[in-house]
Amino acid sequence: MLPCVRIAQIAPPWFTVPPAGYGGIELVVALVADGLVERGHDVTLFASGGSRTLATLVSPMPDPPDPVLLGNAWFDVFHAASAYLQIADTFDVVHDHSGITGPALGAIRGGRPPVVHTLHGPWTEPSRQLYGLLDEHVHLVAISAAQRADNPDVRYAGVVHNGIDLDRYPFVEKKDDYLVYIGRANPDKGPALAIEVARRAGLPLAMVIKKNEPSERVYWDEVIAPMLHDGVEVYEAISHERKVDLLGGARAMVFPIQWPEPFGLVMVEAMACGTPVIACPEGAAVEIVDDGTTGFLRATVDGLVDAVGEAARCSPAACRERVDRNFSAEVMVAGYERVYEAVTRS
Repeated sequence: MLPCVRIAQIAPPWFTVPPAGYGGIELVVALVADGLVERGHDVTLFASGGSRTLATLVSPMPDPPDPVLLGNAWFDVFHAASAYLQIADTFDVVHDHSGITGPALGAIRGGRPPVVHTLHGPWTEPSRQLYGLLDEHVHLVAISAAQRADNPDVRYAGVVHNGIDLDRYPFVEKKDDYLVYIGRANPDKGPALAIEVARRAGLPLAMVIKKNEPSERVYWDEVIAPMLHDGVEVYEAISHERKVDLLGGARAMVFPIQWPEPFGLVMVEAMACGTPVIACPEGAAVEIVDDGTTGFLRATVDGLVDAVGEAARCSPAACRERVDRNFSAEVMVAGYERVYEAVTRS
């Protein structure tokens, strides 16, 4: 095990760590921070007020901003700048999970302490330009091999898959006859396709949806709402317990993404509950789902519908075991320890 390292973890400001509901990045940050403390490291977490952590908590903002303001640069800059202004030689490494402001501020510090930045978002033309400028000054970590392969023109410190705390995901072997979808109201996430697949498969669909942002509300109102029928049950802002209850009971989770998803934590969450995932072969889905064993990867609606009929072939125990072996919190924390060791010795 790596000797004690003094680590500053910088979360985004938008949700508490861990999040009360939506907030995949914050969930990962919570597990990384607590896991590092449990492994003997000295960790300070910069996160919004109300966060809960085993680390030393520093909150530049007493409360998270209103979610409807998500993406407002003023909040991102204030939070990241407050964190970096407090970081000095008392830390051996900075691990930045924040938006684009964080790695930009970290890059101009001259490499001391070294800054590790996890790429939680997708590659876009602007992000390729920015990280192409910063990659010699911060240590970039991809969250999947697919994400790394999508931009081979920058330097990476490694690939570390996101992980979950398996103890929070009850294993359910006996399944009911319904499907579940979890995602944002966004065409790239495929909610319309999920409704179509469930309709054609003749099964009810439980939809756990996020539609806080203006574009999400417009898409929901104009595209998804007209498609709803009695066989679709919609859930918003539900508790973790209710989410895993829905995941565990489903015959399968339908995840018909239409873009190169950098990771897709909900796929791991479903498999942890023993539920197979039926997804399109995009982005990290191809390295998360073991096709034919823990779910199916199909590129067409016909293929997805056929896969629903084959879902019972997937062993719930095999789904759970894949997460335990590849996507647990312990595996993730160990991966970041290896990154810290490499960057602090370089």
